[in-house]
Amino acid sequence: MGLFEVSTTLALLVMLALAFDFMNGFHDAANSIATVVSTGVLKPWQAVLWAALFNILAFWVFHLSVAATVGKGIIDPSFVDSRVIFGALIGAIGWNLITWYYGIPSSSSHALIGGMIGAALTKAGSTPLLWPGILKTASFIFISPLLGMTLGALIMLLLSWICVRQTPRRVDRWFRRFQLVSSAAYSLGHGGNDAQKTMGIIWLLLIANGVTTEDHLPSWVVISCFLAIGFGTMFGGWRIVKTMGQRITKIRPMGGFAAECAGSITLFLATHYGIPVSTTHTITGAIVGVGTTRGTTAVRWGVAGNIVIAWIITIPASAAIAGFAWWVGGLFFER
Repeated sequence: MGLFEVSTTLALLVMLALAFDFMNGFHDAANSIATVVSTGVLKPWQAVLWAALFNILAFWVFHLSVAATVGKGIIDPSFVDSRVIFGALIGAIGWNLITWYYGIPSSSSHALIGGMIGAALTKAGSTPLLWPGILKTASFIFISPLLGMTLGALIMLLLSWICVRQTPRRVDRWFRRFQLVSSAAYSLGHGGNDAQKTMGIIWLLLIANGVTTEDHLPSWVVISCFLAIGFGTMFGGWRIVKTMGQRITKIRPMGGFAAECAGSITLFLATHYGIPVSTTHTITGAIVGVGTTRGTTAVRWGVAGNIVIAWIITIPASAAIAGFAWWVGGLFFER
């Protein structure tokens, strides 16, 4: 390729990555706003603006540990080229569109990881795969919802004990206010973890094209990714909000606060240790944990089971789409 062709290809792929980041916010907006909308604390348009603001403010809170994991810990950068990045992004975007259309709260994070794996496998077999990073990420398909569920149940039980002598009306009034804080914290964790995944894949792309090194992530990438996910959240994936907010279990303000606190703690810990987790898995587990404090019959296990099935097939499904996209990419990319 000539210099102009390389620059054009690079620019188009960065734009595609930012489109995925936008869709990540759009698809996962339900994770941040479902409980606060379902409990009536904020109107939908207020909730998405609130969530988007804190997605962007994550820029000043978190180190870029997750970006480093995605950029250098999933596939060997030496095997990455424009065609691999194209395949990975199309795999992730394709699966996100499918799950959004059917209102399934699947993981944008694992769709991206699956896309990276599928494109790399199609190009060079298993050689490029870095198994420690992949296994760490895959293990949190189970760990993050279980941690969210455990924390959600414990926080809900603690709050119930603290408020046992208060009237339900007074408790609702208190926690409607507290939910503004808990939803802000969850949105902060969402932006901090999810925006970094797109940073990681743009970083890989820039390294492959000799624009930067493995030791330097340009600041324009960081800022662009936080803004893209924030704008995506503002447009909200409404098809998924109902599933998250009410179909799994009925949520009141105290329960919404407990679920968001549990999810926030999980996301903050994962981001601190550089683990790209699913915000969808985390908040779903937390909502289920809150529901179980009212008895197992308070949770619609059939709905929860369908969601878990979607989690399990996300990586192989997005990998398959990415593999096909890598093959199609041969029509457009020389390498």
